[in-house]
Amino acid sequence: MRFEVPSTHSQKRSGSRGRLAWYVRRLQCMSPQEVLWRSSDVLRQRVWRLKQVPPTATAPQHLARFSRAGYQVKPKLAKVPRFESPLPARALDAVPADDARRLLRTADEIMAGRWDVLGVTRQDMVAPDWFLDPLSGRRAPQAEYCFSINHRNETVTGNVKQVWELSRHHHLTLLAGAYALTGDRRYAERAASHLRSWWQENPFLSGIHWTSGIELGIRLISWVWTRRLLDGWEDVQVLFDQNELARKQIWWHQTYLSGFRSRGSSANNHVVAEAAGQLVAALAFPWFEESTAWAEESARLLQQEIANNTFPSGANRELASDYHGLVAELGLIAAAEADHARRPLPDGTWRSLSRMLDVAAACLDCGLRAPRQGDSDEGRALVIASPESNRWEALLALGQVLFGASEWWPPAQPGVASTLLSALARHRPPPDRPARRPWHFDDAGITIFRSESADGPEIWCRCDSGPHGFLSIAAHAHADALSIEVRHDGTDILTDPGTYCYSSDPPFRRYFRSTIGHNTLEVLSRDQSTPGGATMWIRHAESRLTSLKSSPDGDEGRWVAEHYGYRTLNPPVTHRRTVEFHGKQRVVEIIDEIDSVGHPPVRLAFHLGPSVEADLDGCILTLRWQDANGGEATATMTLPSSLGWSLIRGARDPVLGWYSPAFGQKVPATDVIGAGSATTSSPLRTRLAFSTSPGRITPPGRSHIRAPQEGAPRAGDMR
Repeated sequence: MRFEVPSTHSQKRSGSRGRLAWYVRRLQCMSPQEVLWRSSDVLRQRVWRLKQVPPTATAPQHLARFSRAGYQVKPKLAKVPRFESPLPARALDAVPADDARRLLRTADEIMAGRWDVLGVTRQDMVAPDWFLDPLSGRRAPQAEYCFSINHRNETVTGNVKQVWELSRHHHLTLLAGAYALTGDRRYAERAASHLRSWWQENPFLSGIHWTSGIELGIRLISWVWTRRLLDGWEDVQVLFDQNELARKQIWWHQTYLSGFRSRGSSANNHVVAEAAGQLVAALAFPWFEESTAWAEESARLLQQEIANNTFPSGANRELASDYHGLVAELGLIAAAEADHARRPLPDGTWRSLSRMLDVAAACLDCGLRAPRQGDSDEGRALVIASPESNRWEALLALGQVLFGASEWWPPAQPGVASTLLSALARHRPPPDRPARRPWHFDDAGITIFRSESADGPEIWCRCDSGPHGFLSIAAHAHADALSIEVRHDGTDILTDPGTYCYSSDPPFRRYFRSTIGHNTLEVLSRDQSTPGGATMWIRHAESRLTSLKSSPDGDEGRWVAEHYGYRTLNPPVTHRRTVEFHGKQRVVEIIDEIDSVGHPPVRLAFHLGPSVEADLDGCILTLRWQDANGGEATATMTLPSSLGWSLIRGARDPVLGWYSPAFGQKVPATDVIGAGSATTSSPLRTRLAFSTSPGRITPPGRSHIRAPQEGAPRAGDMR
């Protein structure tokens, strides 16, 4: 169904005021140098309007006009276009049969016209509408100059994430992969028809698909791999190498990326994607006069921005687990391409990538699930596998080949993507791998406690004492200082509710990244950090780890941290939290304290996973869920008696009690909310006790907690 929102003068004035207020807040987050950069970008955007190639006119007319205007919009070739970067011989033979079958099932769904995009099943995949938002029925602008489109306004574009996602062309690499595995030309022909359609309908600088550099970077990676996987098809050179429109698009994309980089407060995962995409394309399609310069420029930028986006420990500075995975994927894809082209990236970049995989391996639970920290939008750099495949298992399988797996890494089975990517790169065992699984990353404020396998099903617990987010806008951060996650055998018990959306549903966006939307303490009904927009924060809560004691492997420990996000209140408030983890006793104890004057009103929130049922009797909460064997598992939470407790599920006014299993999806879940007041002298104590098997309870006083030994992680300083 399509519908349009009527445009009135009052709506336009309101929209203009809102947009102006957003720009003022955004400006406050920029340094003077960034203001100069962005001013120069605005001037360049105005000049580049003359380079736009509208989709309504024929190419020869516009090439002539732009030639007279002095602007080049047609590539100059440095060599005869010929793809010289195929897969190594017999690489496809190593693809696991089960993974190949899953890929083919997905490709057949696409051939039948169906494809899941961010929680929505599109039914138009025989001949997609590249500008349609299937949620609202709106079509994003197609002919308008890209830099004049306000992509943050859904009345203009619809849900822009939905529109952009399809044009990342991940479904084309799946179709091409199906062709490579079967030789069935139907897959190749469908991929070719989609590419020709997209190239024809999206000429240079026209429409929504030229408004964001990350989209161009990821699209280039998809095109390179589509060409690589179609290499045996007899018409592939006609589609790519000998196709003037294809060459223009590849050149236009790289011209754009060289002209408009994400910089300053926006130099997060976006700039990594821009650099990775341009490097991959410049090496695989080295056909143009600028190709060598583009490869050198993007390689320098990539190694610089991977370093900038990564803590020394290897954790991603955005402190959003999903973006840690995306940046690792982008870096590994680009590094493998550089190896394949015999232009390897520096050893320092490879070491950074190795550390990123070590962090991922150390933080995953027994089901190979990462923490649900910060934003997650299911972003992938390259899709050559069934979408339900676990991205973390694929990353670890690739890391096993490229770096070797440490003994403490969880086992990971290879798949299509990891098998083919590893065929491009050479083995690089890093010299400084941790000998045992790390459980604390001080620079990122990530602490992972987990019980030992001998003590029953895994209890996994993440504690957060890290920075609010990355750069001045902390785009993908949540107001989650001192939050906690707890899982039992991979099942979410105390969970981070997730993300769900960015801008399409403001009340739900506020909930999913709010303080009350996380397992932490809210004061005076305010967030710890101050939001300035759907992906912007204008004030960041600072956190500090003050004490950390643990057994060597993190199966028994005591963590103490505090944050200062409420220091702006009058009177100011400091929130301090202690978490005691007893793996052998199967108990997690949480103690919340405030340092303030008076009795400020507070709400203490605990968010239960969607499969957990709860019964509340006063301050005793009984939890039940189905375990991995189909039986019933239980736990008991003893809640602070000084607060009034309620269970809220699926509420909309206000929004409470929701869980997002994936971007674009939300389901009701139970929020356990305690409301009341807090004082400095009255800690709020919560005890979560899991059912135990006979003979596995550690007697009191034998929790095996001790101070870290020399060289072990210690409490950090103020960041």
